[in-house]
Amino acid sequence: ARKQEIIKVTEQLIEAINNGDFEAYTKICDPGLTSFEPEALGNLVEGMDFHRFYFENGKHSFFISVNLHLITFFSEVCYMCFSVCFCCAHPHIIGHLGGMPKTMQSEETRVWHRRDGKWQNVHFHRSGSPTVPIK
Repeated sequence: ARKQEIIKVTEQLIEAINNGDFEAYTKICDPGLTSFEPEALGNLVEGMDFHRFYFENGKHSFFISVNLHLITFFSEVCYMCFSVCFCCAHPHIIGHLGGMPKTMQSEETRVWHRRDGKWQNVHFHRSGSPTVPIK
């Protein structure tokens, strides 16, 4: 049952990202969210400001501008430990860029913590190419 809860909340998180809905994203994520992701170039990201920047200026507008469709394959590897869960997923982004098909993949691990009856994303680590090209 808890594994299905994690998959559901992860799907809600992806939907918030795809829709550019920062408010929904912040409801799912802990305010002190930490992450390692390609856009941060190896640096630890702490808090929501970095993510707000990409919602407002980068990632979401990139998805819209190239008409990408996000397809997520969950490996359904969830490790439960009391009120903490480690969940691994392999998102695939498929779409068209300049008329040519484009497929991108990344590997992602999210750490979820159950507080006050709801799951919150407290950390994630994503590998792969940045979703927004670095110039």
